[in-house]
Amino acid sequence: MSPGRTRASALAVVLPFAAVIGATCAFQVGASLAKGLFPAVGAEGAAALRLILGAGMLMAVLRPWRNWPGAVALGPLVGLGVATGGAILFFYLAIGRLPQGVAIALQFLGPLGVAIAGSRRASDLVWAALAAAGVWGLVGHGLTAGGADRLDLLGVVFALAAAASWAAYIVWGQAASRAYGHATPALAVGIAAVMVVPVGIHHAGLEALLQPHLLPLALVVALISTAIPFTLEMYALPRMPARTFAVLTSLEPAFGALAGLLLLHERLAPAQLAGVLAVMAAAAGAAWSSQPRTPEDLASDIPPT
Repeated sequence: MSPGRTRASALAVVLPFAAVIGATCAFQVGASLAKGLFPAVGAEGAAALRLILGAGMLMAVLRPWRNWPGAVALGPLVGLGVATGGAILFFYLAIGRLPQGVAIALQFLGPLGVAIAGSRRASDLVWAALAAAGVWGLVGHGLTAGGADRLDLLGVVFALAAAASWAAYIVWGQAASRAYGHATPALAVGIAAVMVVPVGIHHAGLEALLQPHLLPLALVVALISTAIPFTLEMYALPRMPARTFAVLTSLEPAFGALAGLLLLHERLAPAQLAGVLAVMAAAAGAAWSSQPRTPEDLASDIPPT
């Protein structure tokens, strides 16, 4: 194999991995910044602003109408858009009631479920049990404790709903990005905005969402939380299997806890930190024990031209 081909092969492996890590960092920083919008418009209004501004940015940059695909099914794209809207709305509702590190670790159960779904191997049962132990470390003490240490039960429910939405996002994302290519992020976020913006208007009111002094922060949140990470993830998803994408995000809870500490001054109890580490270890273990890919699997990941 020539040096040029070797370098191209290496980049084909490295770039999707780097894109997922970059998206993870951007998403967590953006989530921390989004909390600054909550006092004015609530979690629902913040999600609406993020999605409508993010959709505008993606439409302007990607201009999906230029390369509209031929006869392709709308189902995967609509499913991806709905999953995107659900993941963002429920996650914002969760971090409005929970520390960010706890919320993102619970949300991460969605990708972890994708990683081990359908497996009958004993090792994957071990990783699932470790993840369950991590969840208990995250919420067990917090649900029974009193005072400031007590976790909000509705926040936990919202985080688990975000987890289910994120799992659907991974599954639909692969199919949609193969069918719609570079247009996928703009179209999916646009659908998510159509779904979530009415919720934000109903909760906060249109006048509150249009306050000029909120626009600078809302634009930063939309850029860091939506335009950048969704573009990176839609680049990565068709270039790797759903299981690999899911386990690559095993660092997400750590980034969430770190962003919450540095930007929001949220501190986790020792048991909760142990829970975050357990969820991360479960994901890393699932990645380590995953089945090697066949040439047919590799061929199926090549996106359409």
